[in-house]
Amino acid sequence: MGQAKPYRATALIVEDDPMQRDMICLLLEESEVDVIECESAEAAELVLERAAGSLVLMLTDVQLAGNMDGVELAHIARKYNPEMGVIVTSGKPLHQELPEGVQFWSKPWAPLDVIREAERMMHERRHLGKG
Repeated sequence: MGQAKPYRATALIVEDDPMQRDMICLLLEESEVDVIECESAEAAELVLERAAGSLVLMLTDVQLAGNMDGVELAHIARKYNPEMGVIVTSGKPLHQELPEGVQFWSKPWAPLDVIREAERMMHERRHLGKG
């Protein structure tokens, strides 16, 4: 009889700045979180269509490559997985309305905050029996 694989959370990081995206992904991977990275909302929407149920967290910048912004993506993410933690981040004030339960983080924010949020969402999912 094989051993059960330990649960590993998956986060979707949507950021068009490669240096910021790489830093966030590296931090999460070092905290044993699997990461899917996208530079546009359109690419992230394809991931959400296929894998939203397995994601515990999505972090997206407001301004992204492509025709859709991070706020629009947050609305789409909520439709695919209302239980997933969603964080929208920007260096500018936000003038759009976010879906219920979506967090807004103003830049700069502490990279450790992303790890803490991912861990919180993993714990919540395990507690609900979904991990």
